[in-house]
Amino acid sequence: MPFRFENGEVPGVVRIEPRVFQDARGFFLEFYKQSEFAKYGLPDFVQGNHSLSSKGTLRGLHFQRDPEAQGKLVHVVRGEIFDVAVDLREGAPSFGRWEGAGLSAENHRMLYIPPGCAHGFCVLSDEAEVMYATTAEYARDLEGGVVWNDPDLAIDWPITKPSLSERDKRLPRLRDATAGFVFRQP
Repeated sequence: MPFRFENGEVPGVVRIEPRVFQDARGFFLEFYKQSEFAKYGLPDFVQGNHSLSSKGTLRGLHFQRDPEAQGKLVHVVRGEIFDVAVDLREGAPSFGRWEGAGLSAENHRMLYIPPGCAHGFCVLSDEAEVMYATTAEYARDLEGGVVWNDPDLAIDWPITKPSLSERDKRLPRLRDATAGFVFRQP
C-alpha cells in the first residue's frame, strides 16, 4: 500500500504518510490515489488550491458551510507549516477541540480535514507552498471562519505575532460563529 493512514483525535481527521521512493536523483511519491483513499473511507476531491506564504503568515481558521462544506487534503510542496483542524460539529465528542500537525516538503506528511472542521495553518519556514484538494468547490456565500487566537480554543500555535489578512483579523470567536454543522459518526 502506498499510504499509511492514521486516525486523528478529532473524528474524521486523518494523518497520511505516503510511501516515498528516494535515490540520488530525488524522490517520487503518490500524494493521492482514489482507490486507496476510498478503501480508507475518504471521499473524492473536486477542486485543487495552491498558496504561497511567507514566514509568520497564518491563514485561517476557515470553513465552508453546508450544502458545500469542504473536506480538505493538505500537503506542503515547499517549506514547513503547522496545520490545524478545529471541530465545529455540534454534538461531536470533540466539539471545539483542535488537532495540529507539522507538515513539510521534507516529511511529505498530509492531513485530511473533514467537512465540519475549520482549517488553518501558520508558516514556519521562510516561505511555504501549500496545496490542498477539496471535496466541494469554493462558494463565497458559504464561507465562514473562527479567529485564530480564540481563547476558548487555546490553540498552541508555534508563533505569537502572525501576519494575518484583514478578513482573518475580523473573524468571530467560536461561540459567535455561525457554522451550523451537526456531528455524524464517520
